[in-house]
Amino acid sequence: MNTKCGHEMSHAAMKSNVHSMHSMHTSNMTSDFFKRFIVSIIFTIPILLFSPWFQQLLIFTIGVSFEIPYEEWILLFFATIVYFYGGYPFLKGLISEIRSKSIGMMTLVGIAISVSYIYSFFAVFGLTDQMFFEELSTLIVVMLLGHYIEMKIAMKSFVAVESLAKLLPSTAHLIVSGDKIEDIGIQKIKLGDKILIRPGEKVPADGIVFEGSSEVNESFLTGESKLVLKSIGDKVLAGAINENGFLKIEVQKEGKNSYLSQIIDLVNKTLTSKSKIQNLADKVAFILTILSLSFGLLAFLIWFVIQNNFSFALQRLVSVMVVSCPHALGLAIPLVISSIISIAALNGIFIKNKDAFEGAHKVNAIIFDKTGTLTYGRLSVVEAVNIWGDPDLSFIKYAAALEQNAKHGKALAILQKAENLNLVLPKVFEFKQIPGKGVIGKIEDKLFAIGNAKLMEEDFSFKNFEQDFIKAKQLSKEINEKGNSTVFIAREDKFLGLIIFEDVLREESFDVCEKLKNLKYQIYMVSGDSENVTKNLATKLGINYFAEILPDKKSEIIMQLQKEGKKVAMVGDGINDAPALAQADLGIAIGSGTEIAIESADLILVKNDLTKILEIFRLSKLTKKKLIQNLFWALGYNMVAMPIAAGVLYHFGIMINPSVSAIFMAVSVIIVSVNSKLIFK
Repeated sequence: MNTKCGHEMSHAAMKSNVHSMHSMHTSNMTSDFFKRFIVSIIFTIPILLFSPWFQQLLIFTIGVSFEIPYEEWILLFFATIVYFYGGYPFLKGLISEIRSKSIGMMTLVGIAISVSYIYSFFAVFGLTDQMFFEELSTLIVVMLLGHYIEMKIAMKSFVAVESLAKLLPSTAHLIVSGDKIEDIGIQKIKLGDKILIRPGEKVPADGIVFEGSSEVNESFLTGESKLVLKSIGDKVLAGAINENGFLKIEVQKEGKNSYLSQIIDLVNKTLTSKSKIQNLADKVAFILTILSLSFGLLAFLIWFVIQNNFSFALQRLVSVMVVSCPHALGLAIPLVISSIISIAALNGIFIKNKDAFEGAHKVNAIIFDKTGTLTYGRLSVVEAVNIWGDPDLSFIKYAAALEQNAKHGKALAILQKAENLNLVLPKVFEFKQIPGKGVIGKIEDKLFAIGNAKLMEEDFSFKNFEQDFIKAKQLSKEINEKGNSTVFIAREDKFLGLIIFEDVLREESFDVCEKLKNLKYQIYMVSGDSENVTKNLATKLGINYFAEILPDKKSEIIMQLQKEGKKVAMVGDGINDAPALAQADLGIAIGSGTEIAIESADLILVKNDLTKILEIFRLSKLTKKKLIQNLFWALGYNMVAMPIAAGVLYHFGIMINPSVSAIFMAVSVIIVSVNSKLIFK
C-alpha cells in the first residue's frame, strides 16, 4: 500500500502476531470507512436536495420547487457533520503528511475539502459569493466509498498471512503430571513443555513425539500432499493437523521460534519492504503531487485573471487537486506485488527479495543443480545382472541381507529394491565391514561379499571365480562409462553378478525442462559428478551441462554466463549452493523443507517440486504485465484528467466540477485495485 495515502492499515495490516493482528486492524479500518460513508451519505442527501440542479429538475418535471427558511444554515449544519466526521481520515492524513514532510494524496484531498468548506462557511455569512456544500459533501462521500472498495480489494492481497495465522489453535493441552491435563493459551507454551494433541486438533508448537502414533497433515507447511505418519522420535510442526491418533509431544520451538512463525515473519517482511520500483513509483507520486498543487494554483490564477470570478477559479483549483491525486499511482505497484506474494506463499513459494523477483522476467538462462533438484538425490537400483549382462534378481536378497544395517546410498537402494520385491532376508553371521571397500558375511554357511573391485581383489577369494570377475570388471567399466555406478556381489565359490545404480531423474524434470526450452530459456545442469554421469543425465533431458564442478566453483560458472550478457537463475540447495544462489540474478532454493531462513536465496520453495519453477516465471511475467497495465492507467489518467479539470476544454463546453473530479479519481483507484485483484483469478 502507498504510505502516502494515509492508510494506517498498510502498516498495521502487515504486522501480524501469531493470531493475525492484520486481520483485526484491516477489518476495523474497513468498517470505520464504511460507517463514515453511511453517515456522510445520509447527510449529503438533503444537501443535494437543496442544490440548484435538483431545484431545476423539480421545476422541469413537476413545475414547482421548494424553499425553506434558514436553508443556508441547515446546509452548513449538514455539511459540517460531513466535513468533520466523514472527512476526518483525510484531515488526519493531511496533518500527518505535513508533519512528516511527505505530502501526497491526503494533502491534496484534505486541502480540497478544507478550502471548499471554509469558502462555503464564509458564504453563509455573506463574506463570499458561492457555497460549495454540494461539491464538498459529494467529494467526501465518493472518496470514502472509493477507499472502502479499495481496502476490501486490498484485503484479498494479504490472504496468505491470514491463512497462515489461522493454522494455529488458540489453546493447547498441557500435560502437568501423569494424566493431569491443563488447557492453556498457546502464548503460554514454554520450551520443554509436554503437550497432548487429540485427533482432529492442530499442533500448537514445534516438537518431538515422545508417545503415540498418528497421521499428520502438513500440506500447507511443507507442500507435501500426503498424510505423514508420526511416531516416537518424529518431529511435528506447529499448524499441522493431527488426523486420527493421540500424540504427546515435547516442545522444541514455541511462539516466534516455530517454523510457522518464521514463515509468517518472512511473508510479513517481504510485504512491508519496498522494492526499487516501488520507491521509484513513490517518487513519481510525490512529483505528481507537487505538479498537481502547482498546476491547480496556476489554473486558479489564470481563471481569476481571465474571468475575475473567484468562485469559478476556486472550482478549477479544487477540481485539479482532486482529479490529479496520484492515489492510483501509489497503489499501482504495492497492490500487484502484495497479491503476487500472497499467491506465491499459498503455493509454497516464499519471496525474500522483491527486486530479484520483479526482475525474474529478464532471466534467459537457468542453471539447475543436479543432485536433489533434477534428480531425486538418492540412488536407485536400475538392474541386477550376471557377468553376461543378463538380468538376474536372484542375488538381491543376499545383497540386502549384507547391507541391512548400512545407511549409505547404495545400501538403502538395495534394501528398497528388496522391499519392492517382497523378499525375505536371510540371517547374516560373522559380519565384517571393510571401510572404503564393502561388506563380508556368512549366509547359509557360505561367505558372501558385496562391494567394489578392491574388496574382491584384496579381501575376498576371487581366485575361485577369477575369469568371471575379470569379465565383470570389464562390464562394470562399460556401465560406468554410461553414467551409472555398480557394486560387485560374490559367494565364496561363485561370482554372482553386478548391481547397477543411478541417481534417478525426477519424473517432472523432463516436462519442466521441455516447457522451459519451449519458452526459449537456456537450460544448464551443473554437477560435481563425473563427465559420463552428468552427460548421460543431461542428454536424457536434452539440456546443456557442466560436469565435475565443485560447490564453490558453481558461482564462477554463473559469473561467466553473466559476462556473456545472460540473466541467470540458479536452482539448487539453499545450503550447499549458497555462493551460487547469491551470485545468480535470481537464486531459488528448492526442497528446503523447514530451512526457511536461508540468507543466500531470493526465493524459497519448501517442497522439491520442479513444477513450481514454471509457476515462478509465470507469476513474474504476470507481475510485469499487471504493473505495466496499472502504471499505464494511473499515469495516463493523470495526464488526461488534469488539463480537463483545469478548464483547457472550457471553450468547447467541456468542464468537470469537483464532485465529478472525485468520481473520476475514485474510479481510477478502483480500476487499479480491481486489476490487481484479477491476479487471483
